[in-house]
Amino acid sequence: MDLRQLEYIVKIAEENNITRAAEKLFITQSALNQQLLRLEKELGTPLFYRSRTNWRPTEAGMVYLENARKILQIKHQTYSIISDMAATKKGRLSVGFTPGRGIDMFTAVYPAFHSQYPNIIIEPKEMSVHQQQQQISQGNLDIGFMTLQESDQTGDVYEIIRREEFVLAIPEGHPLGALAAPAGEPLAVLELSRLQYEPFVFMYKESTSRRLTDAVFRSAGFEPSVLFETSSTATIATLVRSRICCGVIPYYYVQKEPKGIAAFALPEHPAWNIAVSYRRGSYVSQAAKEFIRLAAEYWSAPPVSEQTD
Repeated sequence: MDLRQLEYIVKIAEENNITRAAEKLFITQSALNQQLLRLEKELGTPLFYRSRTNWRPTEAGMVYLENARKILQIKHQTYSIISDMAATKKGRLSVGFTPGRGIDMFTAVYPAFHSQYPNIIIEPKEMSVHQQQQQISQGNLDIGFMTLQESDQTGDVYEIIRREEFVLAIPEGHPLGALAAPAGEPLAVLELSRLQYEPFVFMYKESTSRRLTDAVFRSAGFEPSVLFETSSTATIATLVRSRICCGVIPYYYVQKEPKGIAAFALPEHPAWNIAVSYRRGSYVSQAAKEFIRLAAEYWSAPPVSEQTD
């Protein structure tokens, strides 16, 4: 069995397009198409429904892809185990992280990791929590760093790095901004209901933070005026600084750039987890363990939950 052929078919499925798949594989489209046609002739059935914009796997294609991913995962796991046994410190490590804070973590951690494992090829992948979970379950992602609640977890493994609270962020010049604690002191607590007539910007409905913020407002007893929804928490923080809106956001975004924002703890101290996830039953290489350790050090700042009312 040609493992490259397995990788080719999986890539076509991932891209839903043979042209994009060929570009990612650094081969010509005609060469990739010939590989696919040869395999389909061997199997006696097509593996994809073809269209100009969307290649979908047939029923036979889904069976092939499921097992192709398993075979490629076994290959990757086998190489990782042998590399650790031989102490070669060679191989590949795919690392997922969310937009925004994820790239901050990666750029901080990568230099130290690379100094220890210069021959490990890192494959960074910036994607949403749900995308990471899907890729981990399919065996396409070794480790993923994500922020979520326990209820968002799938059947794979999750190691909690730390808890992080959500805080109320309002423009510094807002009349209630004068109630904020001085810099360096624990955040003052403010009832969300005192801002029920102010506009808010929310994360989009599919995000892992949205269910948490929706619950916060239900607990406060009112439905907020939503200016619009975004896919970036950093955008919410920027809009708060611009005095356009208020927001309920993870403490990281206030801690990172506090200027222009008056931040408050919420009475119920809502929080989620910063976690690393990997496929249940998979082999976690020494390189992966070291990357996790370095990332945990990066996130080791004391959580906002240490604040008092």
